[in-house]
Amino acid sequence: MEFRVTIDIFSGRKNPVLELKGSEAAQFYDRVRPAGKVSAREMLPIPPSTLGYRGLIIEQSGARGLPKSFRVAGGDLLGPRLSHRAADEDVEKFLAANKALMRKLRLGEKFPSFLLKEIERFRETREQCRFKPPQWPRQEHCHCAPLYEPLWWNDGGQKQFNNNCYNYSTNHRTDTFAQPGLAAGAEYTSLTCASVRPAAVADDLIASPGAKNKCPKEGHLVALVIAPGFDFHWYRKGRNGYWTHKPGGTQATNVDNSNHLIPDPRTADRGPYTDFCTFMIVMHGHIKIR
Repeated sequence: MEFRVTIDIFSGRKNPVLELKGSEAAQFYDRVRPAGKVSAREMLPIPPSTLGYRGLIIEQSGARGLPKSFRVAGGDLLGPRLSHRAADEDVEKFLAANKALMRKLRLGEKFPSFLLKEIERFRETREQCRFKPPQWPRQEHCHCAPLYEPLWWNDGGQKQFNNNCYNYSTNHRTDTFAQPGLAAGAEYTSLTCASVRPAAVADDLIASPGAKNKCPKEGHLVALVIAPGFDFHWYRKGRNGYWTHKPGGTQATNVDNSNHLIPDPRTADRGPYTDFCTFMIVMHGHIKIR
């Protein structure tokens, strides 16, 4: 019996992964095995795209009563023929509090407490939100901005899973989960505004701190935010003057963590991405990212 557990939490960086075998797998199975079935009416909604923690993605072999892949979110098990509560409804917190497993991730001493806070925040978000999409304005203000084409990105496969917020904001598909500065040999060295911003400039994005949320005459406007010490995230301004984004390998979306349209990323509900860094301009055809 083996488990591959992906902690679905980042947007710019690839998500951390744990490989569980032997006694670790057996202990995890005792907690994650299906218990009581949950009806569709009782099941709280899970937003398809949100910033911060979004649950655990489980791939397994040899565990009876579980599909080959499924998701755990707030103690709920979701997957093929699976709509149940986990035997231990706090299995996610158990994982985050397991010091031996967390050390394997090599994400620093602060990551477990960050993860625990995010697990609790996501539980509260699910309880509060009802995901009726707001009406999308059709007027055009930013004629040079890319079209909002979520179906092109949200293919449930190669494009969606291998292109992150940086790919989406620059409207540049690489299928590599592009990292600021990597193509220029000047990749960021820390998860801070002071490190990620010049890395993006090395990729030929143009720093525009005085943009004040206004469309440029050429190119399109993007915005950089940081979850301090853990991750980065990017937004892009659309033709109708509203902003959209793509949290990691999830779907592109036009709403923030509170399910509101985004007239300004500085005031949006960004979850743990508390540091607003800057606006920048992407000149079409001029950038190189990898």
